[in-house]
Amino acid sequence: MVSTLPPFQRLIDEHAADLHRFVVAMAGPHDGADAFQETMLAALRTYPTLRSDQNLRGWLFTIAHRKVIDHSRARGRAGAPAADPPERRHLDPDGPDDELWAAVAALPPKQRSAVVQRHVLDRPYDEIAAVLESSEDAARQNVRAGLRRLREALDPQEVSL
Repeated sequence: MVSTLPPFQRLIDEHAADLHRFVVAMAGPHDGADAFQETMLAALRTYPTLRSDQNLRGWLFTIAHRKVIDHSRARGRAGAPAADPPERRHLDPDGPDDELWAAVAALPPKQRSAVVQRHVLDRPYDEIAAVLESSEDAARQNVRAGLRRLREALDPQEVSL
């Protein structure tokens, strides 16, 4: 069965805002912008070869998740300049709680991705599982473990995503 894919621009128009929020929350404002652009390029290159139009949103978020991991690995390999202070990573420069976002940024990648998708983007667990390439139970466990770590790092009254 051959499916007809919607025009790529329509797909991007529908999902770009959530996708951008996701990569910025995962990688920070500077690396997030780069990861978002790389996600768009990778999706554009691969889009004509897709055989199914099932869960295109999940497909985009899976690409974004992998690009964030690639950026994280590349940043780990790159040396930091000694004279410059380390970059502060946070979701929203005008946000009220830098301490919370610093704690979110310190989570392991799968937990961070699961927490951001669930509590920032309000995505259901089945979509989170598709992005993480895991079961729905594993996605729930990653959210639960991430929230537990956040509660340990912060006062329980301060954890409100």
